[in-house]
Amino acid sequence: MPPRSSSLAAPVFWRHPGIPHIELRKISDARQVCYAPHSHTHWSFGAVTAGKSTFRYRDSSYQISAGDLVLMNPHWVHACNPIENEPWAYLMLYVDTHWLTDLRYQAGLLASSHWKDIETAVISQPRFYHAYRAMAACLLDNQRSLLEKQTVVVDYLLEVLQWLSRKPHQPLQKAPNELLAVAAYLDAHATEELSLMDLCNFSGYSAGHLIRTFKQHFGLTPHAYLVNRRIQLGQRELKLGKPIVETALKVGFNDQPHFQRTFKQLVAATPNQYRHSLSE
Repeated sequence: MPPRSSSLAAPVFWRHPGIPHIELRKISDARQVCYAPHSHTHWSFGAVTAGKSTFRYRDSSYQISAGDLVLMNPHWVHACNPIENEPWAYLMLYVDTHWLTDLRYQAGLLASSHWKDIETAVISQPRFYHAYRAMAACLLDNQRSLLEKQTVVVDYLLEVLQWLSRKPHQPLQKAPNELLAVAAYLDAHATEELSLMDLCNFSGYSAGHLIRTFKQHFGLTPHAYLVNRRIQLGQRELKLGKPIVETALKVGFNDQPHFQRTFKQLVAATPNQYRHSLSE
């Protein structure tokens, strides 16, 4: 769990009802912002704006610093943490997967309207970094029009995605259908009390084999995946303005304190900080 600090600046979450498929997170001082391994349902695209940190992504680890961009596929486990309390800051854009899939498909970057994971994890290209900063500044500026914000986001993402599409292709390993079915089962029953025996009966796997192979392909044990999914559902409820206590119980936690501790571990912000975002 991240250490407490009274001087740590609160994170900013920017949202706009006219661009519901986009959320921007801004951290100005992330020296004590530590994440447990987690994943998102959406595609994440970040920029390190100051300092250095360690970026863990699936089975790989990267040392990233100011000027680097990081890309995270939906459901891919990752964590980004400070190096020896060195100052660092970042911006993170969360993009709805269905919207981004359609954008890529309409631009001719996908053969069908189905999501395809992006192989690149880190981009170190000054032109893309500076353009990212300009895009984020536009979103955060309440004097800029909705049309300008929408245009800047689409134009920038298409430029990066078109550049990525020209990079050499390296096939990504796909999880077996049996494990995909287990993940789908966990998604569908995330708010319920499940046992390991329930998952074994569903999958036909032994307990040891299920835990080992599931973690190999998803980066989390089935239990950690379930908890992560509950936090994702909690984020959705909080964005709708739902009370924290109500949200905690609705998404499967026994009480508010447990929800708050877990939320802070995975989101590096309190539920209250996340709920009270910067919006227009």
